[in-house]
Amino acid sequence: MITTSGPRPAGTRARRFATIACWVAVTPVAAWAVLRLAGLERGPLVQAVAFTPYVAAAAPATVALALALRRRVPAVVAALAALALLGAVAPRAVRDDRPTVDGPVLRLLTANLLKGGADPARLVELVRTHRVDVLTVQEFTPQAAAELDRLGLATLLPYRMLHPEVGTTGSGLYARHPLSGTGYRRNQGFFFTQAYGTVAVPGAPPLRVESAHPAAPYAVEVVPDWWTDLRAQPPATPRDGLSVLAGDFNATLDHAPLRDLIDTGYVDAAAAAGAGLSGTWGPYDGDPIPPVTIDHVLVDRRIAVRAVDVYAVPGSDHRAVLAELRLPAG
Repeated sequence: MITTSGPRPAGTRARRFATIACWVAVTPVAAWAVLRLAGLERGPLVQAVAFTPYVAAAAPATVALALALRRRVPAVVAALAALALLGAVAPRAVRDDRPTVDGPVLRLLTANLLKGGADPARLVELVRTHRVDVLTVQEFTPQAAAELDRLGLATLLPYRMLHPEVGTTGSGLYARHPLSGTGYRRNQGFFFTQAYGTVAVPGAPPLRVESAHPAAPYAVEVVPDWWTDLRAQPPATPRDGLSVLAGDFNATLDHAPLRDLIDTGYVDAAAAAGAGLSGTWGPYDGDPIPPVTIDHVLVDRRIAVRAVDVYAVPGSDHRAVLAELRLPAG
């Protein structure tokens, strides 16, 4: 018997198109969820992972699309991916009041000065207005150091460990209270320096503070430097003294090496304060890049976080991060 086949019914073509459209929308989100949860970022994916909060915000739309088109399997996959991404990102917007401590309050400000080009008057204004006790700076130059002192920073924060250098490699640590054990170390990646010292806060145990600045993964060929510098950051010492790392980490909470560092016994202050989605860098050099959160204050888990705010500083592509902390009584 001879049979002939005519054109496919319009309904069949429409259903097939709907299925393809669902998978085209859902697959990238599902792949992103696997990438983020498994910590698989490598090469160009390192930069991409920084934008995970934006993907998480868009993920529910893929669920809505699959449900609207009545495609059950894509809807299930989209829902699982959305839940995974939102579960990773949403806690940063929820305040965590732990631990309960009754020691003194410490206000810490960190700022990347962009080759010393940040407005020194704005920085001194922030220190004065918010009664900052500790300031860490990155990309700190001799000219910036001189201008900050000329504008009164030496009076506000008289104790310091400064290592200014021309360009991007300098760093500094200023404090209202006496410092001991001061020094600096140089990262292997881009040779950024990290000034450090132990602050004697009245009524609290000694507090070690370091100005953090690992290499930036701006191109695929330098990603190994980024990994090297992040892995070399000093871990927390939960069975020893209190410590804080504050600065430009060139990494977000979606990057595996930063999460590994935090797992040694730190807390991201912004996430603990419910402000972990505040962008601190970008757009850069006029590029239409949405802000990402790469500047952090990592505090020992025994330190309580009262509040975190970010402030624009003219002349820098980074926003300054101000953390109000309560230390254990000492």
